[in-house]
Amino acid sequence: MGLPLAVAFARAGVRVTGFDVDKAKVLAIQRGESYIGDVPSAAVKDMVKKGRLRATADFNALKHMDTINICVPTPLRKSRDPDISYVVNAVREIETRSRPGQMVILESTTYPGTTHEILQTALERRGRKIGVDAFVAFSPERVDPANRKFTIENTPKVVGGVTTACTELAVLFYKLAILQVVPVSSPTVAEMVKLLENTYRAINIGLANEMAQLCRKLNIDVWEVIDAAATKPFGYMPFYPGPGLGGHCIPVDPLYLAWKVKLFNVTAKFIELATEVNSAMPDFVVDMLVEILNRRRKSVSGSKLIVLGATYKRDVADLRESPAVEIIEKLLHWGADVTICDPNLPVVTVGDRQIRTIDVTPELLRRSDLVLIVTDHSAFNYEMIVTHSPHIFDTRNVIYRTLGRHAPNVTRL
Repeated sequence: MGLPLAVAFARAGVRVTGFDVDKAKVLAIQRGESYIGDVPSAAVKDMVKKGRLRATADFNALKHMDTINICVPTPLRKSRDPDISYVVNAVREIETRSRPGQMVILESTTYPGTTHEILQTALERRGRKIGVDAFVAFSPERVDPANRKFTIENTPKVVGGVTTACTELAVLFYKLAILQVVPVSSPTVAEMVKLLENTYRAINIGLANEMAQLCRKLNIDVWEVIDAAATKPFGYMPFYPGPGLGGHCIPVDPLYLAWKVKLFNVTAKFIELATEVNSAMPDFVVDMLVEILNRRRKSVSGSKLIVLGATYKRDVADLRESPAVEIIEKLLHWGADVTICDPNLPVVTVGDRQIRTIDVTPELLRRSDLVLIVTDHSAFNYEMIVTHSPHIFDTRNVIYRTLGRHAPNVTRL
């Protein structure tokens, strides 16, 4: 989220400096190259050439900045607890170089209270008075990778400051590059806004995934059910099942909230149930795949399987939390011969294996026993895939969506 934000402000005429511990990213920006699919290299090169965008690994330059946005990862530990070490490290770099008058905004998704507990406390340790000679706010990122309609500039930006002055300054700052800014009463409210947004999606996707499992038992087409329900003009919004949740946000963010409320002896029941359902989808996909192969008198062991799409989402190059990785790992464990095709990735890491991806060809499809569509990239030629595949297991309903017709050699989730 850091580079898209930096380019958006640079386009608005602001002089932006990007800080990163990854020197390869710093060098890429200095060369005018983008390392994110959503940000064209031409845009980066143009802003670098105009002197509006630069990058450095020297954090001493932080003391010369008027505003600082923290855009670092906030993953989960293996124990499923929040890992805010990246935030803590970033704040430490800022704290030791802070000067009066700076505004610091945290954008990394985290649990309610982080801005107060980590960022505000650090600046106050330096003798800063928040709202007077230091300004602190939280503004959740709302980047949707591969979304061409909603970008940084036209997606409303929520912001909550520690004081009224903090909020007002943060609003003015974001209005330099973003069309609509929505102020809220505090950083904690703004932190909760992000968690609500992604918890809402996780729970509703969990409902759709459970509905897919129930419909499978009842021999009902879940996609037909959802499409018909979606014709209701009020009281219903369609969510769709899939092979599992992926990406940095939806599988992770609700667990930040669930962890936080446990400190108050409260159980986030909806979150835990949705997590349980969504986490079980890779197993459900593998079970269905085994059933399909069995009907074709084949076992998983030794079968030639093609997995189309490994990233967590269509048309991105992001493997984080991708259900495809878990599915492939299970298939390899059962002895399948797995080929991965993903136009966005040259290599997929599965456990301790590095598996190179290859192009989809008619010959490759004809030699397979089953084609499994996990991620519905738009670059795939679905007409060709249907024509040359012996059988397809489509977890995304992309064949029907793309071709507008059912195919006899396609099984839908």
